[in-house]
Amino acid sequence: MPQIKFSNSSSKIKILADGISLSIMQGKLKRGDNLPSINEASSNHKISRDTVFKAYNELKKRGLIDSTPQKGYYITGEVNHILLLLDTYSSFKQNLYHRFAANLPDNYKVDLIFHQYNEHLFETIVHETIGKYSMYVVMNFSNDHFSEALKSIPNNKLLLLDFGSFEKSTYSYICQDFDKSFYECLSSCRNLLKKYRKFSFIFPEELCHPISSIEFFVRFCKDNNFAFEVFRKDADWHGVEAGTVYLCILPEDMVKIIKDADIARLSIGSDIGLIAYNDNPILEVIENGISAISVDFGLMGEMAANFVITKRPIQEYLPTELILRNSI
Repeated sequence: MPQIKFSNSSSKIKILADGISLSIMQGKLKRGDNLPSINEASSNHKISRDTVFKAYNELKKRGLIDSTPQKGYYITGEVNHILLLLDTYSSFKQNLYHRFAANLPDNYKVDLIFHQYNEHLFETIVHETIGKYSMYVVMNFSNDHFSEALKSIPNNKLLLLDFGSFEKSTYSYICQDFDKSFYECLSSCRNLLKKYRKFSFIFPEELCHPISSIEFFVRFCKDNNFAFEVFRKDADWHGVEAGTVYLCILPEDMVKIIKDADIARLSIGSDIGLIAYNDNPILEVIENGISAISVDFGLMGEMAANFVITKRPIQEYLPTELILRNSI
């Protein structure tokens, strides 16, 4: 068994179990190999017999080792330790995570980390986790540029999620299309939008959403002779106006529009329209239902789990759909 360094930052039980798990994943310990007895491991690592016993029991629960009176403790399984690296927390990302975890067998362990669109943090997480996970499921830092740090992960162990307007032909991915599909969603409700005199897109400058969406929004408006405006700065906001349909990406912008409409005594769905980006269960009940443009993030999580289990390559764009409710 390889040498394991213990520290005060984590329990010795966890450190020993994770150290053996890592050795299995790296091929240093293989199926059928024997582990030291509890007494030997206790002596070698200068830890208590109880610590070794509990660490071995944890590895049994993970399906990685077993024991018999004749053979002692030995390796039985492979490590299935997954890194799920997402951008930021949101209700639809939570849905993705729950569907992902729910569709994995019990002996799969998932570590969920958020990089918060911090490039340095993203690169640090990737570099520090190389070789520590059997599979990597990652939302890239950018929609337009493939992060160089990801090249250190073997292609067959990496699945790209959500973003993907960059060269990725040698990688597996499950992405959404923020451009053409977005345009098609707007086109699908063209007749409903015609009852409004103007179409406004709330797209804050600091938003980490693909900027190309603005280009396709403008193209849609021009192709269909809609008056339009794009709000990038808070200072440009002048409150809701009757006869305008609003498209917003951030939940806080949606709340602002609803509050402004209430103050101005404007009814959503008749006096003004409202469309949110990325569906959320709460949109079904707010203001009798808020329409949303979204992919199915739960399905994305389920498909990602299937990739992790089968390891079969996948290259797919999920359909972006308009979920019509009473707000337009």
